[in-house]
Amino acid sequence: MDFHPSQIPIAKIFHLKDEKDASEAAQEMVKIGFFADDKGFKVLMPKNDRKIAKRIGYTVTTSVTFELRKTDQDKNIRYWTYHEDKENYAIVFASLNVLENLGFD
Repeated sequence: MDFHPSQIPIAKIFHLKDEKDASEAAQEMVKIGFFADDKGFKVLMPKNDRKIAKRIGYTVTTSVTFELRKTDQDKNIRYWTYHEDKENYAIVFASLNVLENLGFD
């Protein structure tokens, strides 16, 4: 990987506090669409409780895949998890087509 996921243009940032928020964010990402613009989505999770952050991360990643399958959309989505700042972890989601269009392949 010769780029950092924070370099990907972001269509919307989701600040999540629990798993319920994660499911709703996944539904909204799929509704907005991963292929409409050359942008991705960013999910921020609190670092203060690592257990909750892991649950949020698992829920949002599996929910995105499930929602894409349920709506019969292309499931060729990439994601990266990293330390955003001292209070948040981040996950950036982007379609492979967007990455290729931006030259991040």
